[in-house]
Amino acid sequence: MNRRNYQKELDAVIKENEKRSRVPRLFLHSCCAPCSSYVLEYLSQYFEITVFYYNPNISPEEEYNKRILEQRRLIGELTACRQNTGDPQEGGSRFYPIRMVTGPYEPLRFYEMARGLESEPEGGKRCYGCYRLRLEEAAKLAAEGGYDYFTTTLSISPLKNAVWLNEIGEGLAGIYPVKHLPSDFKKRNGYRRSVELSQKHNLYRQNYCGCIFSKTGEG
Repeated sequence: MNRRNYQKELDAVIKENEKRSRVPRLFLHSCCAPCSSYVLEYLSQYFEITVFYYNPNISPEEEYNKRILEQRRLIGELTACRQNTGDPQEGGSRFYPIRMVTGPYEPLRFYEMARGLESEPEGGKRCYGCYRLRLEEAAKLAAEGGYDYFTTTLSISPLKNAVWLNEIGEGLAGIYPVKHLPSDFKKRNGYRRSVELSQKHNLYRQNYCGCIFSKTGEG
């Protein structure tokens, strides 16, 4: 049984970088604005973040585009808040820049990955493959961009497997020359805080993860 505490491992990374007076660059894969809200509030105190929106699993395309717009809006509002307030909850003087890049919409890559796994239950092999598909694209681009770390917001969800996500990330860090940042963002009430921030910013909260299988209840 995996008994690692990924939050403590993240704490150690942050502490070491602060000790060295470093502000590392983080390439952060985001699944959606609500899940990224707490992660951005938290990590932007310690990292320069580029949010990478790449989710070929999302269907239909209108849903994909809606989530992109919400992600951009959230980043804009967080940035505006930090520029106009000294409230520590909003980052205060510890806030570092947040940028955003979007990957292409590639649903055929997702369907190719999911072939033969259509009837898998939620949280099964299809989801594992989907995690890896998105994380590998993040790791590849993070390495190409010379980032210090990459990770994903996905671990904030109580429905996502943090052990899998970290194992995948660590494996990819052995392939691409970039470090994986350990995470289990649901810890320390991270998920609850994401709900609060979603309400504060009036974010669109989708009722399915994004893929057609989760929307229709197949699998």
